Parts: sequence; C-alpha cells; structure tokens
Amino acid sequence: MEWLTDLFTMQFLTALASIVVIDLVLAGDNAIVIALAARNLPPHLQKKAIIWGTVGAVVVRSAMTIGVVWLLKIPGLMLVGGLALVWIAYKLLSDDSDGDEHGTGATTLAGAMKTIIIADAVMGIDNVLAVAGAAHGSFLLVVLGLLISIPIVVWGSRLVLKLMSRYPVIIYIGAGVLAFTAVKMIEGEPLIKPFFLANQAIAWLLYLVIIGGVLGLGYLAQKRRTVAADNQQGA
Repeated sequence: MEWLTDLFTMQFLTALASIVVIDLVLAGDNAIVIALAARNLPPHLQKKAIIWGTVGAVVVRSAMTIGVVWLLKIPGLMLVGGLALVWIAYKLLSDDSDGDEHGTGATTLAGAMKTIIIADAVMGIDNVLAVAGAAHGSFLLVVLGLLISIPIVVWGSRLVLKLMSRYPVIIYIGAGVLAFTAVKMIEGEPLIKPFFLANQAIAWLLYLVIIGGVLGLGYLAQKRRTVAADNQQGA
C-alpha cells in the first residue's frame, strides 16, 4: 500500500498539478479537432463522436507516453507530424461533408473518430514529451492527469460545435489554429530547429505561407463545392 501513501505527498500532488495544467493548456487544440471532425454529423452522433473521440485520444496519448523514450529516437518525427497536421487542417476545413449524406451513421461516426484520433496522436507529440517530463516516469500520474482533463475537452468540444453552427467563421479560426500548431511542430523538429532559430524571418514566413495556404485553399475548395451544388440544382 506504499503507492497509496505516495498519492498524498506534496511531490506527487505538485507533479499532478503540472500535468493537468499542461493537458488543459493544450486542450483547446483537441476541442477544435473534435468539433471540426464532428460538425457534419447528426446531433445524436455528434455527442458520441465527442465522447468516444476523446476516450480514443486519451488511450492513444497514454500509449505514446509509455513509449516516449522510443519516440524520442525517431529522427524527423516532429517534422512528419507537423506536415501531417497541415493536411489534416486543410481536409477538416475543405471537406464540408466528409461522408456520404445518405450513408449510415455508423460509417460517418467511424470516419469522424478516425480523424479525431489520428489528429490527436499527431498533435500529442509535444504534449507527450512535456507530460512525460513532469511525471518523472510515473504512468499513474499521466493517466490521472488525462482523466482529469477529459471533462474539459468534452465541454470545450461541445462549446466549439455550438459556436461553429452559429458563427461559421469559427471553422476557419479553428483550422488556422491547427495550422499554427503544425508550424510550431515543424520548426521544433531538432533536425531543422537550429536553421529556424538562426533565420527568424523565414520562420515567420513559414507561418504566413502555411496558415494562409490552409485557409485560402480550404476556402476555394468550399467555394467550388458550393458552385457545383448550385449548378446541379439549377440543372
């Protein structure tokens, strides 16, 4: 029962508080991804996507934390993850209707959950490294921190969904936030980080190009889809 006594030590509580803060600071990205992926689902499936998407993301992140030492040895991991997140941000913005409107709810829900879990796994690299450092090897601390942050992510996702339905511009803001996170990951890649530190102008230019590209191309994709739908109705 020694582990139970450790739960009430100041060191344990301080580490847990640090992990919760880290999770909550990054919960905004999670909430945005979940809301974007679930926004085209029927209301009853949106709730399921939010809950199960969050649970799936927590499981993936916990597994990543266990293998953080192995993850650190993969060269180019942050770069590849950042580039993948750029694509995810664009697809979430441009795909106004990811699945077939007449398809089954289960298939649509599965597609939304897949996007949520993949995006969170990509974005979770930074989070995993930060949490692993704060946990000092304690998997219990990692799990407790994630469990405490779950209600915040679920509540945040529902709030973002409501805002998106009322103010469509929030969709673009959300995609922009994901693109910003992607650039941070790319520039944080150890293989190329020294270059960006020595060339701040190029670093800022990369933010403008990627964020502007995601938003601009996403807008054009939605506009083309709207024009095509209008032409079909007119015919």
